[in-house]
Amino acid sequence: MGLFVVSPATHPTDCGRFFRASFSVRRAQGNGSYCRVFRFDKTFALREAARIFAVTQGWLQTWMRHPPVC
Repeated sequence: MGLFVVSPATHPTDCGRFFRASFSVRRAQGNGSYCRVFRFDKTFALREAARIFAVTQGWLQTWMRHPPVC
């Protein structure tokens, strides 16, 4: 997404019936770089729903001037 690399991920919960979403944002420019990982407590019945949520949150973090606090 522009200058950023956003990597969405899904993880099964301990019971295995639901999924959690997360994403990482990486940016490398010149001598400075950073990586942030966002994990969410919200659970989803479908892996695809968790992935879409993670992609959407990653997009918001990289494109909004003042992103919402996750």
